[in-house]
Amino acid sequence: MTDKQLIRGTMILTASIFISKFLGLIYIFPFTSIVGLEGLALYTYGYTPYTVILSLATLGIPLAVSKFVSKYNALGDYRTGQRLFKSGIVVMSITGVIGFILLYLLAEPIARHVLDPSNLQGNTIDDAVFTIRMVSVALLVVPIMSIIRGYFQGFQSMGPTAISQVIEQVIRIIFILLLTYLIMEVWQGELGTAVGFATFGAFVGALGGLAVLLVYWGRRRGNIQKQVEGSTIDHQIPLKKMYKELLSYALPISFVGLSIPLYQSIDLATFNPAMRVIGYEQVEIDKYFGAFMQAAHKLILIPVSVATAMSLTILPTVTKAFINRDSEQLQRHITQTYQIILFISIPASLGLVLLSDSAYASLFGLADMEIGAFMLKYYAPVAILFSIFAVTASLLQGINRQKYTVIALIAGISFKGIFNYPLILWLEAGGAVLATGIGYTIAIGVNIWAIGKFANYNYTFLLKRLLLFSIFALVMGLIVIAVRNVIGMVLPLETRFNAFVILICSVMSGLGIYLYLSVRSGLAGQILGHRFKFLSKRKVREGS
Repeated sequence: MTDKQLIRGTMILTASIFISKFLGLIYIFPFTSIVGLEGLALYTYGYTPYTVILSLATLGIPLAVSKFVSKYNALGDYRTGQRLFKSGIVVMSITGVIGFILLYLLAEPIARHVLDPSNLQGNTIDDAVFTIRMVSVALLVVPIMSIIRGYFQGFQSMGPTAISQVIEQVIRIIFILLLTYLIMEVWQGELGTAVGFATFGAFVGALGGLAVLLVYWGRRRGNIQKQVEGSTIDHQIPLKKMYKELLSYALPISFVGLSIPLYQSIDLATFNPAMRVIGYEQVEIDKYFGAFMQAAHKLILIPVSVATAMSLTILPTVTKAFINRDSEQLQRHITQTYQIILFISIPASLGLVLLSDSAYASLFGLADMEIGAFMLKYYAPVAILFSIFAVTASLLQGINRQKYTVIALIAGISFKGIFNYPLILWLEAGGAVLATGIGYTIAIGVNIWAIGKFANYNYTFLLKRLLLFSIFALVMGLIVIAVRNVIGMVLPLETRFNAFVILICSVMSGLGIYLYLSVRSGLAGQILGHRFKFLSKRKVREGS
């Protein structure tokens, strides 16, 4: 495969990931309109343990398979990759079945721990058990689908993964919105039934994605077999040694992918019990939990996704500079990566803090706006930490120091696990946000230290730039507050339309002044000029 074809395939895969994530973000708005914050909480009671068990069932193996197959294909040994694939299908089938049985059996203990058995309002234990068991069925399909994607990617074929991901997400979202609407609005059904079928959408979407992969397999099986039969070498690696190598690739990947699910699992285990001790009723707890774990979380992931997507494209150049021992280029690329993430995430997070009420009201409605806006306001700054952790973890991977990401994650998770419950008792729902923020700060501290040590990176210039970003963001914030207050006097925050007008006008004003300051100072050209050439007309000298 030529470099041009490889770049094209990577772009297709990147586009599919972005589309899938975007769809995964926006469907939550109509879904919330149908089921409310209580429904979001119930959905999370099912989806959080599912995500963790899925990650444990696959252990990052699909991406590792891609790397393994690509390596041996490049050596002319297609048989080794095929042996791993055939064995991996069996292994993923077994781990999927084990994961399904485990989650199915744990459904009631999880539900009884999270929900109050004496509760007469809000979500019930039976609702949570039904929801968890409905989503558990997806574990029978998703691991198998993942390893097939990894095998195709090992041949540098990104199309099957890209198309199947988008189809999977589209089918899942259509199923969720259609079924919940019919059950709640047409058939006047129960909330627990609607949310249970919503989580079952993971299984239905996975079937759609698997069907796409099987079609591709049918078309390409002949060509793949010809390559296998034409192998110029056969390393004849024993399966035990093969899996040892595979796990060496997979474990760092799986730990990074587990970061957010692990933090959310701690909240699942401690949030409700702590809030009950404080004196909250279950129906109130469900609303806070739904706002925290779904509504606010989805909103803050928007700037996180944009920032990380723009910065992570630089990482291959980091790896190349590290391998070539080009210290000057390595320093430059690391600086550029950090600058992009901070340039985008700082103003975006500040904007969500200042416009939390209008953002929540315009996207989710006025129902329970106070709770939703409260959680969004305190959770929004954590978006900066999510972005930095993702990028620093990838930078460590680029310089082949993945183990420090694992150490960082363990340190952050340990803090969250120890202090989440007492912080909730002290600060109520805000305590869970604070525990997450401090946990990520600890993890980032380890990552930053490791990058400084092993890449010999000097943070002095970056700290100066951080001060400049903060000044521009502060000016932006003052403009946003002024615009928001002026429009609020004419259009009180009493309707969804008014909230939308306040949000749009405030965002456009804030974005305009931030970009103006960035372009006039030359900062935008320095940071994003390689992507948007018109910004390069004004540059500042790096390090000045």
